Amino acid sequence: MASSNPSSLVKMRVSEIPNKIKRSELYAKQKKLKAKMKKQKRKRSKIEAEALGEESKKKKMVKTQDNTKEKDETLVIEGDEEVKGEEEMDEFSEILSGKKSPRVIVTSSYKPSKIMYEFIVEVLRVIPGSVYYKRKNFEIKKIVTEITEKGFTDLIIVNEDSKNLNALTHIHLPYGPTAYYKLTSVKLSKDIPHCGQPINVRPEVILNQFSTRLGQRVGRMLSALFGSKPDFRGRRVATFHNQRDFIFFRHHRYIFDDPDHPRLQQLGPSFTLKLRWLQKGTFDTKQGEYEWIHKRREMDTSRKRFFL
Repeated sequence: MASSNPSSLVKMRVSEIPNKIKRSELYAKQKKLKAKMKKQKRKRSKIEAEALGEESKKKKMVKTQDNTKEKDETLVIEGDEEVKGEEEMDEFSEILSGKKSPRVIVTSSYKPSKIMYEFIVEVLRVIPGSVYYKRKNFEIKKIVTEITEKGFTDLIIVNEDSKNLNALTHIHLPYGPTAYYKLTSVKLSKDIPHCGQPINVRPEVILNQFSTRLGQRVGRMLSALFGSKPDFRGRRVATFHNQRDFIFFRHHRYIFDDPDHPRLQQLGPSFTLKLRWLQKGTFDTKQGEYEWIHKRREMDTSRKRFFL
């Protein structure tokens, strides 16, 4: 069983040895030999680095799905005048330019559970001035008509299945669009260690990595829930971070114990959104026209292809 060649010893499969004592002995030898080989490799690398000098300091870029993703034709370049012109005239421009303040309604699916109520309470805290609408047996179209007449700008509908929060519909009023998201990884304040309590002021909004035309449209739609005039005295931040088309929401308060090193305190809730479709106009699943819809078989052809 013993071998004079170190590499062959490392390659030997310990699990194939029936004798427990021999198996343990070989495992110990392999572990010791691997550590020795690793040390020799580090030593060689150090010698090579000293020989190369400054060149060795240039680190190789680690390849990830994010930095090797397929190039999207709709990628927005900073300073694009065409995109800038469209944004100045889109459905969110009045709110994001400060001409109009957002008024948000939050409601649930039929027969909401306790976890639904708890989540909605926390969403209402995140979006100051938002109001809860008791769903009862009202259809979405009827709710849209009623709250549009009352001057509300957005409707959020949280859905659940067997007491599991699983979807979120966001309708921008009065003319749309409507976004439908898969909702996952919901954590309430009580589930977050050392979670703080938010102050009822409008937070700053941070949008990360919404780089395509679709991504920027979705980002502006989410940002319009909060308006363009945050209250900096509250030191609250609502972050929507897009990574591989998953939108991670986090809510923080920043604290200046040290002027040079502020720290963050997480506030609830936290959750993840995945866009399923974006529809023109207000909610209409039968006759509505879709701006974008996620078709898995046709669109998920590569692990490096992303849309936001």
